Amino acid sequence: MLFKRKMLAVFGWFILCGGAVQAQDGKLTLSVEKIMRDPKWIGTAPSNVFWSENGKKIYFYWNPEGNKSDSLYSVNSDGKNIQKVSARERRSLPSQFGSYNQEENKKVYEKNGDIYLYDVKSGKVQQITNTVERESSPSFSYSEQKVTYLKDSNLFAWSMSNGQTVQLTDFKKGRKPAGEGKNVQRDWLKEQQLALLQIVKEREETQEQQRKQRLADAPTRPKEIYIEDKVVNSVILSPDERFVTYQLITRPKNSKVAIVPDYVTSSGYTEDINTRTKVGDAQSTFEFFVYDTKRDTAFAVLMNDVEGIYDKPAYLLEKEAKASAATTADGKGKKPEMRATAIYGPVWSGNGKYAVVVARAYDNKDRWILKLDPATGKLTVLDRQHDDAWINGPGIGYGTGDIGWMPDNESIWFHSEENGYSHLYAVNVSTGKKKALTTGEFEVSEVRMSDDKKHFYFTANKIHPGVKHFYRMPVNGGEMEQLTTMTGAHDVKLSPNEKSLAVLYSASNKPWELFVMDNKKGAKPKQVTSSLTDEFKSYNWREPEVITFKAQDGQDVYARLYRPENAKNNGPAVIFVHGAGYLQNAHKWWSSYFREYMFHNFLVDQGYTVLDVDYRGSAGYGRDVRTGIYRFMGGKDLSDHVDGAKHLVEKYNIDPKKIGIYGGSYGGFITLMAMFTEPDVFAAGAALRSVTDWAHYNHGYTSNILNTPYTDSTAYAKSSPIYYAEGLKGALLICHGMVDTNVHFQDVVRLSQRLIELGKDNWELAVYPVEDHGFVEPASWTDEYKRIYKLFEQNLKK
Repeated sequence: MLFKRKMLAVFGWFILCGGAVQAQDGKLTLSVEKIMRDPKWIGTAPSNVFWSENGKKIYFYWNPEGNKSDSLYSVNSDGKNIQKVSARERRSLPSQFGSYNQEENKKVYEKNGDIYLYDVKSGKVQQITNTVERESSPSFSYSEQKVTYLKDSNLFAWSMSNGQTVQLTDFKKGRKPAGEGKNVQRDWLKEQQLALLQIVKEREETQEQQRKQRLADAPTRPKEIYIEDKVVNSVILSPDERFVTYQLITRPKNSKVAIVPDYVTSSGYTEDINTRTKVGDAQSTFEFFVYDTKRDTAFAVLMNDVEGIYDKPAYLLEKEAKASAATTADGKGKKPEMRATAIYGPVWSGNGKYAVVVARAYDNKDRWILKLDPATGKLTVLDRQHDDAWINGPGIGYGTGDIGWMPDNESIWFHSEENGYSHLYAVNVSTGKKKALTTGEFEVSEVRMSDDKKHFYFTANKIHPGVKHFYRMPVNGGEMEQLTTMTGAHDVKLSPNEKSLAVLYSASNKPWELFVMDNKKGAKPKQVTSSLTDEFKSYNWREPEVITFKAQDGQDVYARLYRPENAKNNGPAVIFVHGAGYLQNAHKWWSSYFREYMFHNFLVDQGYTVLDVDYRGSAGYGRDVRTGIYRFMGGKDLSDHVDGAKHLVEKYNIDPKKIGIYGGSYGGFITLMAMFTEPDVFAAGAALRSVTDWAHYNHGYTSNILNTPYTDSTAYAKSSPIYYAEGLKGALLICHGMVDTNVHFQDVVRLSQRLIELGKDNWELAVYPVEDHGFVEPASWTDEYKRIYKLFEQNLKK
């Protein structure tokens, strides 16, 4: 009897820590150890799909044999004859990247730091450069008689007719050497010599004539442009080859880069990793220039006459209004300051007549699309998108975003969130008339124009926020013709002749596979790859239900719901919080959080209900959801999870005292805010690689949402868990990689000290010495999730 009790105790501990045995019917029984193995046990999905230049083959990376790394495979355009590409064929392939001429029968590309010219019809390759230095960014000139490329930040042109290479720019580091300057005494002495001594005068005249002759005989060289210690970027030649536009980037000298110590190294010594600055520290600045080769001069393009350039952000006006009311100072007479901006582009029209640039304010609250006159530097506003929060969204992103010319070369197309969702617009560069090409409560992304310029192709989530289909639409707007049909997501690559589609497709419980189909409505896709292992297929993976519930403010919140088939009343539940903030996970395709997806299936097997929420700040739902966290992270994004917990209790009979929460990165941050500020809602939480104080995160991400610590300190205090640590009541698990170069280990060290000083004893810290932000080692994943499971078992099943 004693022996039996011991065995039961051991078995109970094994189950508690995530152990399991293989079911006798051959079906996979899940365990944490099985889930967190090297992902190859699932099977390796095809990736990085591209067409051969002649459209006869589709290439993709794949690993059906479970080797250490993926290999390049090919399949015929009809989906037949999958083959592993030989090393010889792989080396002979042109780069999948590069630039085409207008007829798309020639392509230039960079490979191994050299430039190549490829003839699409014959397959002939001509190597243009073969040097030790790297040449990059090749493209055809407007006349298509030259190939331009960059080398050491300077622009060169190679003639296709005679093979001659000409240097078009001469950017030089440092300052231009200063002349000796005017010296009255020396000038007087020289004049005296020339007046008194004839031979001196004759020799001086001869030398001057020789100097002029040397200049006349010398080949034309580009102007020397001294850039001091700045970096040249985005060098572009105009179609008429008169103008060269470029950016100059100034790196900050007084910013401080945070260091992450790496303790487990081959040297046996602790080694420092330089990472990034913290939000609010000095950042790079950008200037935009035009080099006019005809006038042999370079000048800066300025934004000082652009509408809105002197407008202060709303949060600063609000802050000043409060300060003014408190001090009775009105601030009158102050000259407004021009906001700092960066200019990107230009994008030239197909006929070479017009140039358009995109400008962005450093505070990212304005984006301007502007017509540029390169001869004068004059800018004309075509569209201004302003957001009191920040500018972003599919196709908008950073830099120029997705932008191009309409077939008439008189209008440009671009993305805007003007109506609340990222849609396509066109604006005439002469009249300024703007037209919406798509509209509705959905988002458009990954836009390209057909080769005949009659249609747009793009991806959109029109039928459901969590379903992405591939569409074709007339170039001037009209009916969106849905080309794909399967429920999930489709990542589509058009064949060179645009008659076929190579499609990566997945569903919520089926990882990505490669399909091929005709480019027409109603065409049946043919599956090319079958990547899953028998072991993975032996488990009946759940298709989570995508539900909605109402938030406190009336917003519809989407979520994935996993439930046991015979769920018991007053059972336990776990809420998962995805990372990144601006990411979508309550969708109907295979999640990038595939380990968590499998873990949720395991939790359901153990009697848990799991809710996976697309909270405020998530992607896929338009501008208002995207910016719903502005100036208060841990506000609506957290209340959405609180409302989700309430929904579980009211609709699915979950015990309100048996709800846990967990997530990584942004999800870890929300978990901390939940445990600290909503302690009566969540009994236990696991915060993984969590931001604990936003003042210590990076600039690009954080300043968009919270501005900067010194201009909006209240937003940082409201949004940072470390200020709320005193509210902890439930059981808290904190896990963090010690070489995390994104959210630094320092974050949890500071929070740990805070919890110690507050006398909290219901928390635990697990550290992972060799892990960065995204864990790599199966042993680390396993240890982390065994701890998470143990946390929930001990606190949600009391």
